[in-house]
Amino acid sequence: MGLRKDIWRVGIVNSPIHTILERGSLEDMPVVWTPPMRRFCFRADPFGLWRDGKLHVFVEDYDYRVRVGSIDVFIYDAAFNLLEQRKALQTPWHLSYPYIFEAEGETWMLPEAHHSGRLTLYRSVRFPDQWEEAAVIPLGEDIAVDATPFFHDGLWWLFYTPAMRPPAPVGELHLAYAPTLLGPWTRHHANPVRLDSASTRPGGTPCVLNGKVVLPVQDCTYTYGGAIRPLTFDELTPERVRTHAGSPIRRPASYAPYAEGMHTLAAVGDVTLIDTKYTDLSARGIGLQAWREVKKLSRKVLSQSQQKG
Repeated sequence: MGLRKDIWRVGIVNSPIHTILERGSLEDMPVVWTPPMRRFCFRADPFGLWRDGKLHVFVEDYDYRVRVGSIDVFIYDAAFNLLEQRKALQTPWHLSYPYIFEAEGETWMLPEAHHSGRLTLYRSVRFPDQWEEAAVIPLGEDIAVDATPFFHDGLWWLFYTPAMRPPAPVGELHLAYAPTLLGPWTRHHANPVRLDSASTRPGGTPCVLNGKVVLPVQDCTYTYGGAIRPLTFDELTPERVRTHAGSPIRRPASYAPYAEGMHTLAAVGDVTLIDTKYTDLSARGIGLQAWREVKKLSRKVLSQSQQKG
């Protein structure tokens, strides 16, 4: 990881996603930000649900000292007053992108967890902070990043970017589809259906606008999570996929210093969740990176010494 640290924060925009996509801007839209964070920590990837008149905002909670994200939930009343914060899901591996949705009489979470080597769908046991593994979605050799499910025209669709080592020089968008949420899933024969670092990595909740599916995607041309663009599917069938990307959604100057990127646009009824970032290049951040490298070297020397012994 480089010396620059992306520091993200999460906001609740009091406007529906359709309005934002049609305007292509967040100007003049009221926003409520989640509370201040600890140093060298961030919150990102917000998704949410309304339940019993309360807004539940699920986010990635990340600490650069630990480097393993978990999922927190913030609970707000209808006036966006914060009522409480809880830990929603934590595993031994990194979690992010907690895609929350309701389907088939259940509440589901499909978090990003590609370090686990699989894509695990969770079912709510007690909303919002008790979850059980419901299924593993098989995608062959693909390990999905930021997998985003959406039901459309009688099929479940899964939009995702495959994890690659080393990272691919150009972004890829892949699709899979299934008759039910639990499968069986079929990878689209045209994968990758789009090649473009400016408009392939999913970044929020799909919706239908003017009769076509629109997926928020990340523009990573110049920096990771630099902006959100709407990706419109002119055709979306098991036989054929055609897409075109819109312009980046403009962010108000008032977001500064959190104005260097935005990589989530998630609908929750009549409100929309966003995250924005700035990059930290402070002396403390550089010191944190140096301390981490020293610890890594110490572990390596100790391991070599034990092997020789």
